Amino acid sequence: MIIKIKMFLVALVMVMLMCPSVSFAQELGHPRIYTTNASKTEFLESIQSTEWKKSLVDKKIINLEKYLEYCEKDPTWLVSRLQMNWKTKHDKVFLKGGNFSHSEGKAPVPTVRFSGTRDWASDYKRPKLEEVEPYFDDPRGFFLENKEGVKEWVHSSKIGFTIEKINEQIISLIEDAAFLYWVTGDEKYAAFAKPVFETYMEGMYYRDAPIDLENGTQQRISGLSTFEVIHEGVLVRLATTYDFLYDYFKKEKVNIAHSDAVFQKWGDQIIVNGIPDNNWNLFQARFLTYVALVLDNNKAYKNGKGREYFLEYTFNTSTERQLSIDESLLVYDQETGMWPECPTYSVHVIASLLDIFTLLDHFTDKNELSNYPIIEKAALASFQYLFPSGYMAGFGDSGHKPLPPENFELLISNYRKYNNTEKEAIISGLLNNMISKGEYNRKADGLFELFFYVDDLKVTKDAQDGLSKLTSPTFYASNISMFNQRLGKGNDAIMVSLAGSYGNHSHVNGISMELFANNYVLGPDSGKGPSYWHTDHRDYYSRFPAHNTVVVDGKSDYGAMRGYHPFSLDNHFPKTGDTPNFDKLTFSKVSFLEPETKANQQRFTAIIKGKNSKGYIVDVFRSKKQEEGNQRHDYFYHNLGQSLEILDTTAKPLNLAETTDFGSKLGDLKAYNYLTNKKKTETAKDVHALFRLKSKNEADNLMKVWVKGSENQSIYKALSPKSNALSDGSAPAEVLDKGMETLIVKRDASAWENPFAMVFNPYVEGEENPVTNVIYSSLKENPNTQVIEVLLNDNKTTDKIILNTNEEDIIKTDNLYQQGLVSITRKVKDSQAIEYLFLSGIYNYQQDGWGIVASGTPVTISIQRSENTFVIENDGPIVIRAPFLEGKKSAELQVYENGKLIASRKGQINRSNPEQLEFRLSKAYSKAIIVY
Repeated sequence: MIIKIKMFLVALVMVMLMCPSVSFAQELGHPRIYTTNASKTEFLESIQSTEWKKSLVDKKIINLEKYLEYCEKDPTWLVSRLQMNWKTKHDKVFLKGGNFSHSEGKAPVPTVRFSGTRDWASDYKRPKLEEVEPYFDDPRGFFLENKEGVKEWVHSSKIGFTIEKINEQIISLIEDAAFLYWVTGDEKYAAFAKPVFETYMEGMYYRDAPIDLENGTQQRISGLSTFEVIHEGVLVRLATTYDFLYDYFKKEKVNIAHSDAVFQKWGDQIIVNGIPDNNWNLFQARFLTYVALVLDNNKAYKNGKGREYFLEYTFNTSTERQLSIDESLLVYDQETGMWPECPTYSVHVIASLLDIFTLLDHFTDKNELSNYPIIEKAALASFQYLFPSGYMAGFGDSGHKPLPPENFELLISNYRKYNNTEKEAIISGLLNNMISKGEYNRKADGLFELFFYVDDLKVTKDAQDGLSKLTSPTFYASNISMFNQRLGKGNDAIMVSLAGSYGNHSHVNGISMELFANNYVLGPDSGKGPSYWHTDHRDYYSRFPAHNTVVVDGKSDYGAMRGYHPFSLDNHFPKTGDTPNFDKLTFSKVSFLEPETKANQQRFTAIIKGKNSKGYIVDVFRSKKQEEGNQRHDYFYHNLGQSLEILDTTAKPLNLAETTDFGSKLGDLKAYNYLTNKKKTETAKDVHALFRLKSKNEADNLMKVWVKGSENQSIYKALSPKSNALSDGSAPAEVLDKGMETLIVKRDASAWENPFAMVFNPYVEGEENPVTNVIYSSLKENPNTQVIEVLLNDNKTTDKIILNTNEEDIIKTDNLYQQGLVSITRKVKDSQAIEYLFLSGIYNYQQDGWGIVASGTPVTISIQRSENTFVIENDGPIVIRAPFLEGKKSAELQVYENGKLIASRKGQINRSNPEQLEFRLSKAYSKAIIVY
């Protein structure tokens, strides 16, 4: 069969090439959505010379063969399987909220059956087309197989999307037939499609839009065939079928006027219904674009609702339920290019926009995308969502998936069409990277790709490391309350992604963290439930305990989905978008008010590179209720792996007892009921939590958590439900559908002056472990201050982290003065000189012979030793007081801008301390050097 197909296509191309003077329909004839008759020769050449395109055409031909044979034996075989009101011919549909209630009335023809429910989750299996009973219309409902494999009668409100998906599957077959008729000219394809198209369109012509008996939210979001106007995929297939078969339909006297009226009715339903201020708006606009392009101009219709009418509502005129694209694009953060929804939805908004502008540009040839630069900016900004593995962050209703490659395919298509070779090279390089990493197999899944993707990507030396070029060490998007920090490359890459609850499709998670190391998101979010209406989603997946966060009194909660609870970004390094010369660490401090319990929360997270290229993560989480009295704070952390051990500081397993702690019966959130295999120990001492991830043919992937001890503290291990954020490729197959090992640290007291403190220590068994030991301490005179000392794996280098709650806090001891947020010092045992000193949010700092004084506002500064020099990077004016180095009592400050030395001056003896040299920097410098 494939050989015959190929021979036919080759012959057809030869005929077209030999007859270049063949005249085709005018520009506004049909087809016109994806292609025109004038482009047919070029297209046929393309599918012959481009394997991935030819493959889809061959596949469609082969797939249709059995259905053509069915219909040859029984012409009613396919049309009779449409889900219609065959007997009743009801013209009115009634809903009860998000469920189908009933239909009634009488039409002159069978009408299209409405979908069963808004909730796609169902306990019933959708039958194959061969199993669908012809002309099925039974008052008892549907006779379907349940989860136990038993068939039973069930009302349509229990069967999810079964009705609409059967119809869409049938319409997809006639769409393919319409396309193949255009390609081959063989009328068997057109004859196959005609009865199905006529029956469906006439059935929709005589059927009204649904009515919600409750007159609630559902009334203003319903489409003609389904519960949400954004799920009207069948509309696109009907429009393209009509477009390819238009001339045939006219010849066969199909009621074109009725078909046009159905498209108009569908467009009007989309304009009058929907949700205007989130991703729905753009999904709706995409459907409106198809409606506009398939119709003739306004003058062709008595009601004036033609192409210009629907394009006007798509691009320029806003209504209560449908914002114009011009207005929708203002929703983007114009500086960052971020859309205010979680990543999965954000990137598909970009895809919808690119689809729309590709379709429009095909019609106008006016480089429509160039007038809307925010779309291109958003497409490139979406790389900031990515973990180093190339998978997106999973906060909110997102999951760990690669970026949609179609976004970059369509940019390339535009650049190729308008000779923008430089941009095409960059994006082609990025897409080639995705292909080489196995994240994308270049192929066409549908007609859109077949017509609009370029045949071949240009090979370019550019963008060999595209991810690093389009991401930065830190990135903050305030309109989704996301802060990402990255450090390291390749196998050593670490990333921490923090999320609040802001924007659409957000969860109830306070300050939530995802943690990437050892090539996986070892500390993932839990993702979304089976559907947004499912109890598992409502009670667990969207609530606090499903996330890596802190729950107060077991009750922390607020409204899910449309979130208005961001964290505030108080401090961070480096600045968003900057790549500093000092690359040993990144950090952030964010603050949050938990509204249910009126609790203040603050989270400090830092990634610090170890002695070599491996790194570790510091997490200090403060939490306290504003009211005095009894309080409880539960620190949750979920990690990939098959086991979790709780050990003492000598690596000896602690005795854990089974417990019935936690649960709604005790007044906790229902989410706690989802915890199983709960075991606990009560201890005020430091402990280690060791997560172990085993994968076939791989060394064990370990996460050791150094947990600070405290009075009134209990340590738990438990099993949480599986993470739905994980996907094939983003986590080992061994844990994709397994429950999550979970560490819970419960504090029956405030966790502010004495916060939760963790050092996350990822490593691979048998390979370098960057951390040997962690010691936690505090200062009696300054109870808010946390001191964390991390001994690195050479057993002589120590990182000392001194952390306050804010920039105004003051620490004063015999050998330390720190007015400011954080200092991180690396020193080698028995050495007087520092390896490096990092300060941020600092007014005044005195230690180890160094003195740093800010001029008015707190500063961030790094000082790194390189033999007899110290390399400095600062973000504001400061006075530096440096100790003598190895007896050398003079030094010179060299100041650089843009890599060039611009000034040098000798240090002056500090009149208050003759053992120090004093230097001044009047502003921020990316590089200054003290040379002894």
